[in-house]
Amino acid sequence: AKLVEEAAMVVLGVVVSPQAQHILLSIPTKIPPQYCTRRKALIFTSSLFSSFIYTSHHSPATAFQIEMPQQEEDRLVHLFQETSPSVVFIKDLELAKGSNDSTKVLADDENAKVEGTGSGFIWDKFGHIVTNYHVIAKLATDNIGLQRCKVSLVNAKGESIVKDAKIVGVDPAYDLAILKVDIEGVEVKPVSVGTSRDLRVGQSCFAIGNPYGFENTLTTGVVSGLGREIPAPNGAAIKGAIQTDAAINAGNSGGPLIDSSGHVIGVNTATFTRRGSSMSSGVNFAIPIDTVVRTIPYLIVYGTSYKDRY
Repeated sequence: AKLVEEAAMVVLGVVVSPQAQHILLSIPTKIPPQYCTRRKALIFTSSLFSSFIYTSHHSPATAFQIEMPQQEEDRLVHLFQETSPSVVFIKDLELAKGSNDSTKVLADDENAKVEGTGSGFIWDKFGHIVTNYHVIAKLATDNIGLQRCKVSLVNAKGESIVKDAKIVGVDPAYDLAILKVDIEGVEVKPVSVGTSRDLRVGQSCFAIGNPYGFENTLTTGVVSGLGREIPAPNGAAIKGAIQTDAAINAGNSGGPLIDSSGHVIGVNTATFTRRGSSMSSGVNFAIPIDTVVRTIPYLIVYGTSYKDRY
């Protein structure tokens, strides 16, 4: 509750449902008074546009700067190579209003504008994809048929393909959603699902996603805290969130947080930052995979969570 009072949730580049109008939809924008503070805001991490920040380091290169043993470096490279094919790039598109092709599945993007981007990961071999609800909220609440969602993924041969995706189910209370793409004749690689019940503060973790549209980006860090509470798109509280210092920025939303064995332990969702800044603060959050495992089967079968069926 304190976090909700001290932080505001800003959805970058996406639009949420009418029931969640208190959540910001774009940058620049206004933050609703009930969530405002003068200093800080909680930023959902799905967006396409931002500015570059360049840094430089002019100290002479020496052998002493190489601190990571080669074996550890090779292990990290292998981890990325094994897990990145399961991560997808999600584009939220909007057709031009008045288009005669509003009911047609887009073959290209020439008649559409990019509303935002995000990440996701392949759940099974049937083409189900896990992502955050706020990544596809505009599509989920589209009443006029102008929204589209395209997913870029990699097949078993390492070839990049683009597919139109449809929503199968959503749960705004946990900021989770399931998409489905047609993969007939295409072999894909689902993620390896781990558990979050045995996580320990200090253990290594890795985030893979598409920050600011840069596909297949790997960031590294540790589990910084457990049992955190963050606000959901519908105003509820998501309990038990994982805190990490692995960099999570706009566009990482919906991507996997992975342990050192390559198992998914969470869904990257938000970063806590000073109000008015879209930069990652190093205080980032993921929805624990145990929550995802309990929720996703109901979304696939019923389109909604168990608690919302009655």
